[in-house]
Amino acid sequence: MKRILLASAIALFAGLNAQTKFGVKAGYALSTFNLGENDVQFNGVGASMKSKSGFYVGALVEHKFNNKFAIQGEVEYANLGGKAEATLPYGTKVTENITLNRIIIPVSAKYYVTPELGVYAGPYMTIRTNKSADISVSGSTADPNAIKEGENIVVKEFSSRMKQTDFGLFLGADYNVYKGLFVDARYSFGLTNMVKTPIDNENVKMNFLQIGVGYKF
Repeated sequence: MKRILLASAIALFAGLNAQTKFGVKAGYALSTFNLGENDVQFNGVGASMKSKSGFYVGALVEHKFNNKFAIQGEVEYANLGGKAEATLPYGTKVTENITLNRIIIPVSAKYYVTPELGVYAGPYMTIRTNKSADISVSGSTADPNAIKEGENIVVKEFSSRMKQTDFGLFLGADYNVYKGLFVDARYSFGLTNMVKTPIDNENVKMNFLQIGVGYKF
């Protein structure tokens, strides 16, 4: 009887293991701050928000319940953020490039349209790691010390006024190219206001697109 139970347990474990795959992934990230109807101001001059290019790397585990349905969990490190651009009097252009590197933890439900193509959606949480700001000025000569001071002010503001974590939803698809090699694309929508204590209805969220490749073992 013990041998029968042991054999059954081994068979069950083998079956479960065959349905669970681990993997790694990396790629390009394009992120932007969503301010709703709020404006960014440079000394009273309105600024426009632009997207910031970055990257992401991560690991995943996928468990298939059958040929059609699966659940997938991931941990990623992503270089995210956004840009603000403003044209000041006399043609001076100021660009503020803000980097908010984050750990992303997404969990998704996946449906396989075909054996190669899977579509998925789910919630995610991000945790802030390091941050930086880079200010560039064109069209006039700027004092490097003043630029450096401006960058320090931006970093200080984001450190003191922005939340450590935020939440959102994402949707995407991946396609198995050859054996374990796959391509992946998704878009994530921030749902929570990243500002700790909003002033004058401040509402800052972050949306980001990810396109990359990966390999499942």
